[in-house]
Amino acid sequence: MMSKNPLNVYVYKDDIEIIEKSGIGKSTANQINIHNLMAENAPGISVNKKSLHNSDVVHINSVFPRDVRLALNARLHGIKVIYHGHSTKEDFMNSFRGSCIYAPFFKIWIMFCYSLGDVIVTPTEYSKKILKRYGIKRPITAISNGIDTDYWKRSITIHTDARNAFFHKYGIPSDKKVIMSVGHYMERKGFSEFCSLARKNPGIAFIWFGYTTPDIRSESIKRTFENIPENMHLPGFIAGDDLKKAYEYCDLFLFMSHEETEGIVVLEAMAMETPMIVRDIPAYNGWLKNNINTYMFRTRKELQKLIPYVLSHDNRKITANARKSACMKDFKHIGEKYRKLYEKMNLLQ
Repeated sequence: MMSKNPLNVYVYKDDIEIIEKSGIGKSTANQINIHNLMAENAPGISVNKKSLHNSDVVHINSVFPRDVRLALNARLHGIKVIYHGHSTKEDFMNSFRGSCIYAPFFKIWIMFCYSLGDVIVTPTEYSKKILKRYGIKRPITAISNGIDTDYWKRSITIHTDARNAFFHKYGIPSDKKVIMSVGHYMERKGFSEFCSLARKNPGIAFIWFGYTTPDIRSESIKRTFENIPENMHLPGFIAGDDLKKAYEYCDLFLFMSHEETEGIVVLEAMAMETPMIVRDIPAYNGWLKNNINTYMFRTRKELQKLIPYVLSHDNRKITANARKSACMKDFKHIGEKYRKLYEKMNLLQ
């Protein structure tokens, strides 16, 4: 539906340089792209075309002090605030150095931040339940971070030479099966377990895309770095077309995270029809289904049996279903969810 007056949306991105290599950074960029797509179909909607004080609603994605100042400033001027609840105490723990010690204080801080929103948007029903359990009184709605399935789409034909050349630059021989993962170097993400798995499977190449600066790595991660197996490759952070190629060329995407609010990289792998194994955690309830659109494990023993099965199996039915599931979270569908939210907030009529 169209609004009688233009709806000016402001997605705050001044701290994007701090968070751009994280899921929150991707989500912020996604919101801008989603709203640009909405604006193409509804000229009465604009995103970041006006200053904050000339906007009707502001989206805030992170919890730095300047985000709080922005939220307070917006409320002072009668601008609606949508605060995105990407983080929880649960997914803060076992992340960076000292995170388990500071987690209770982090919970208090994010409760204060999120409560500055007229509405809180969080990626899944699971994270919504967590925030409700915290006792936050603001309305909370679950809207996925979304995925651009027109971009994250597998090539019709994969050329062997291109695949070999891609992995050759990371020192991976062409005859090796490749298992990849993406994320910060964190225990929560399963980084140490991924390294241990590589050590137990020397005939397979393991590659982890992502990076965390040494000064904020936990002590356990630092110890893991003292004994990285030879078949474990750590090229650092990649994005865009390079990451797209990695999903396309690898034999398996293994995401061992213990806690997520959604997992944008999971959506990317699904859209790319990459054979995928994930840990069975509550964040995936309702949209990931074992042996239907992904493979799931709970124990190391299950995982050790599952890996050779997936690497030798025809997974095309599973990955086709994964693609269909990812398309349900395409930008167009997420845009409709925002449209309904704006109507509920009386911003669209």
